[in-house]
Amino acid sequence: MKRLPLENSTILIVGGAGFIGSHLVDHLLEEKTKEIIIIDNLFTGTQNNLTSALAKNAILYIDNAENQEALNYIMEKHTIDIVFNCATKPLNYSFMNPADAFLTNVIVLKNLLELQRKELFHTLCHFSSSEAYGSSQYQPMDENHPLDPTTTYAAGKAAADLMLTSYVKMFNLDAFIVRPFNNYGPRQSFTGPLAGVIPTTIKKILADETPEIHGTGQQTRDYIYVKDTVDMVVKLYPLIPSGDTVNITTDQQLSIQYIIETIIDEMNYTGEVLQKPNRKSDVTSHRGSIKKLQKLIGTYNKTDFKDGIASTINWVKRHVTK
Repeated sequence: MKRLPLENSTILIVGGAGFIGSHLVDHLLEEKTKEIIIIDNLFTGTQNNLTSALAKNAILYIDNAENQEALNYIMEKHTIDIVFNCATKPLNYSFMNPADAFLTNVIVLKNLLELQRKELFHTLCHFSSSEAYGSSQYQPMDENHPLDPTTTYAAGKAAADLMLTSYVKMFNLDAFIVRPFNNYGPRQSFTGPLAGVIPTTIKKILADETPEIHGTGQQTRDYIYVKDTVDMVVKLYPLIPSGDTVNITTDQQLSIQYIIETIIDEMNYTGEVLQKPNRKSDVTSHRGSIKKLQKLIGTYNKTDFKDGIASTINWVKRHVTK
C-alpha cells in the first residue's frame, strides 16, 4: 500500500488544540501540506495554542470527535487524506471520571477507524501512550512489552491500540501507532487538577507556593521534549509499516526528585519541598527502548532536559498571569 506524502495533502488533526496536538499542527504547517483541519472540544486544549496556526489559515472546528456526526460533517466538507489522532483526556482525569477517561480513548478511535474502513481517508496515525505498558516489567521497555495498564486512562489507550491493529488485519487499513513516553514543554496545562507535574511545579514557585513531591521522588519517567516528539512522528510517518507500533522516546529516564530539583535550580528557588503521599496507581518506573525508533529514523539529537525546562519555565512565566 503506497502511503500519501504529507506534502500537498489535506490533514485532519483530532485533538489539535491540545498540548502535543498544537505542536504537531505547527510542525505540519512547515511541511508544505495543502490544508490543515483541526477538531477539538477544548476540554484541555485552547485556541491560544493555535494562534500562529490559525493565522496561517489552519481551520478549527470546536466540536467533539466522540460524536460520529461531527466527524462525518468534516469528512463531507473536506476531502481528507491523512488523520493524526491526538485526542485524549489527561491521566489525572481518570481518577475523577474513570469511565469517561477510558471511553474517550476508545470511542474517538473507533469513529475514525469506521470512517477509514469506509475509505473516507487514506492513512491514520494514532497517538497512544507509554502508560499502556504500566510499570516496567523489564527495561528498556520495547514495543513487545506487555500492555498492563494501571489506570482507566491507560486501559483506554491499550484497548484503542488493540482495536487499531485488529482493524488493520481485518480491513487492510493504512493505520499505525506512535507511543510517546512522558512529554513536557510549552503549552502543557499548568492550572487545576489536570495539570502535569512540571508546569504545576513552575507555577507554584512563581506564585510563592511550596512545590511538592508525591511519594519517594524516586519514581522514574522517560521525559521527552514535546517538539522532539512531533518531529520524530513526522520523520516516522513515511517509514512505519501499517499496523506497527513505535515508541517515541529519547531514553531519558529521570527521577521525579531530579525533575523537581532541576526546576528549583533553574528558578533559583531556596524554599522547602513538601513530601506528599504517593498517588494511587502511579507507575514506578518507565524507560523506553529507542532501538526500533533509531532503526527507522537514525540517531536523533534530543533537546537537553535543562534546555527544555528553561524553555518551559519561560513559557509558563509569559502565560501564568494572563
